[in-house]
Amino acid sequence: MTSRERVIATIHHQKPDRMPVYGWVSANLSEPITAKFGSVAAFEDHYEYDLAHLFTGVWQYTKEDLEHISKSGQPLPSAVLECSLHDVNDMTMYQGLIDGIKHHKTDRGRFVYIQTPGIFEHHNGVFGIENHLAYLLEFEAELHDIYRRHAAWTRQFAMNCLDLGVDMVHVSDDWGGQHSLMFSPDLFRRLIKPYHQVTTKAVKSRGAFISLHTDGNNNAAIADIIDLGFDVVHPWQESAGMSLQDFHDNYRQQFTVMGGLDIQTTLGFGNYDKLRAEILRVVNLFKDGGLLFCTTHFVQNHCSIEELTFAYDLIYEAVRKQK
Repeated sequence: MTSRERVIATIHHQKPDRMPVYGWVSANLSEPITAKFGSVAAFEDHYEYDLAHLFTGVWQYTKEDLEHISKSGQPLPSAVLECSLHDVNDMTMYQGLIDGIKHHKTDRGRFVYIQTPGIFEHHNGVFGIENHLAYLLEFEAELHDIYRRHAAWTRQFAMNCLDLGVDMVHVSDDWGGQHSLMFSPDLFRRLIKPYHQVTTKAVKSRGAFISLHTDGNNNAAIADIIDLGFDVVHPWQESAGMSLQDFHDNYRQQFTVMGGLDIQTTLGFGNYDKLRAEILRVVNLFKDGGLLFCTTHFVQNHCSIEELTFAYDLIYEAVRKQK
């Protein structure tokens, strides 16, 4: 199997020739990785990554408008509604994505997915998360208007990225706290979920895949994840009460998890015995499919390059023993 075929088989709930492997390593460790391997790309090639996580320079709100409203103090939803949006069809902003598709998909046969900010998470950066949580209760009508506009923009962004050749649209929208959702399930279903459906329906109508990143404990939203049609969920964070065993036993035929290597409790703490045990536990649990092996988030800068390479040497060997 090629890397892309391997990932697609896993998402389709089939057993691949081996477990696909990836990891979010570059954000904090690009310098030590480059010092040891020559570049992050060389690290990815060395460990034969099967997926690539791509980004663009495309951003919804203009920098000028955001700077203007931030000077007024606490940005209110009414001010954000007055902000103009970047032209989502300005294809000059997609050149980085085009280059990434060529490098990863065309030249290396990887499965490529593009990140887009989700309904809730995106506006945490605009309002501040504490303000945003309060606004969910104070300004519901205005937030419906904001989210509706966001959803229309995101839908078109997703269509443009699919036209360019991405395999999956990856919606990043943290919903979970350490122990539960950050808002009530009822509020989520009334105010946030409908606008995700705009994009999920459009992507699925194209025969493409769509994934969700949401940190924390999302147990209360599993039925909604299924209803929305997400094909992949990242990270299914065990350190926040999300059991991979529960996913394996109850949901593996409904969607696929991307995760397995917890950066909150496992990788980067110098406990090599625990790290080895956890990697082998997860690899063995999903020996028949169901998992895209990945870190649960960006590897943090307290992780040494020695520990990172120890982990990926072990992962590389362990998944190939599945053949």
